[in-house]
Amino acid sequence: FGSSPLACPTCACFAAMSNVPAAELSKEQKDELLCTYAALILHDDGAEVTPQAMTNLIKASGCIVESYWPMLMAKMIQNCGMEQLIKMGSGGGGGGGGGG
Repeated sequence: FGSSPLACPTCACFAAMSNVPAAELSKEQKDELLCTYAALILHDDGAEVTPQAMTNLIKASGCIVESYWPMLMAKMIQNCGMEQLIKMGSGGGGGGGGGG
């Protein structure tokens, strides 16, 4: 990331979209978040979410991740389905409590 953990545009999202400042995230957390954003971007664009596509997008943003992350993320998406993972991550919560 150079001298700053926010050196690339994708990494800049960490500060705005996370409850934890980017500087406080571990390398593993940053890598996972980068892969998550890459997968969401590819999915939103209608592209196939593959390890290579994720790696290409991450590299194009000026970032790098450990090579196993895109592979793990793509396998999870393949096994669970992107729509299901999005639903799981949305924190939809339960319905409102009944009045008494």
